[in-house]
Amino acid sequence: MSVEPIRWNEGRLGLLDQRRLPQDVAWLWPETLEDVADAIRTLAVRGAPAIGVATGCSLAMFGGRLRGDAGTFRAGFDEIADVLAATRPTAVNLFWAIERMRRKAREIEELSPAERRGVLVAEAAAIREEDLESCRAIGRFGGPLIQANEGVLTHCNAGALATAGYGTALGVIRAAHEADTKMRVFARETRPLLQGARLTTWELMEDGIDVTLVTDSMAAHMMSQGMVQRVIVGADRIASNGDAANKIGTYGLAIIARHHGVPFHVAAPGSTVDFTIPGGAAIPIEERHPDEVTAFGGVAVAPAGVKVYNPAFDVTPADLITSIITDRGIATAPYTESLARLLGAP
Repeated sequence: MSVEPIRWNEGRLGLLDQRRLPQDVAWLWPETLEDVADAIRTLAVRGAPAIGVATGCSLAMFGGRLRGDAGTFRAGFDEIADVLAATRPTAVNLFWAIERMRRKAREIEELSPAERRGVLVAEAAAIREEDLESCRAIGRFGGPLIQANEGVLTHCNAGALATAGYGTALGVIRAAHEADTKMRVFARETRPLLQGARLTTWELMEDGIDVTLVTDSMAAHMMSQGMVQRVIVGADRIASNGDAANKIGTYGLAIIARHHGVPFHVAAPGSTVDFTIPGGAAIPIEERHPDEVTAFGGVAVAPAGVKVYNPAFDVTPADLITSIITDRGIATAPYTESLARLLGAP
């Protein structure tokens, strides 16, 4: 795997700036908490697992700088966590990482500042390494689903760039590729920010995986022509009943796949499953700035002043999902039972 989106070296965080891909490969080295929050908000770092990893590292980096007694440390750590929690509402891994690091901070608040920093840095490193192994496990479980010479369609970017590395949906594709399974990958462009066109194609080409770019509107035609035998996407949050929130356009793709009898898989780590909510209606959907629709690359593509509706995600109902590929195994309907059995619902 040649794509590395997050670097974590002894308490220093580096983020591959995905806003500048594929034209430029540039790294951000955040110096302030607002630098990190801005990177998350503006999609310099994106994808639920990657946001979770970046959040864990940020809490270690800035929490490790806190001085004072236990009460001062706790208050300061909570302030850092609150800033990060306000950046992206849909990606559950953000909140998962915050709670994990908060629990660790509570355990060590009586230690010296230097000792606290060491523990937090190690915990962030563990989160990063666990995400890498989680993605590889998703690939091991999901890779064998892809059969020789299939056309595999994906939406948005659920690859190495959306995780600590390797990927979820693209981790399944990578695992199949590593097993020498011949396939054709089709990447939808993913409007309005073209994460599929800019990011998925770039990282698959970097790894020598056969990929063809298609527009979002081509899926039904392609399936009617027998070009697509399988759909694999990621998720930013999955409800306990299997409803899955992913980049806007995923729900419509699932409907098209069902009509054509094409299997539709969601690939995500267990940390993306939110057992506190019963169904997709409870998943908060982020609405983003109109500029993402009215302009691209600084060039206006719509009349000034036009009204814009720009939800970043939609929710695919569980009954349209063939299976959910996790790092603990593959869940199938009824998901309320299978996800709880695989992941050990709290």
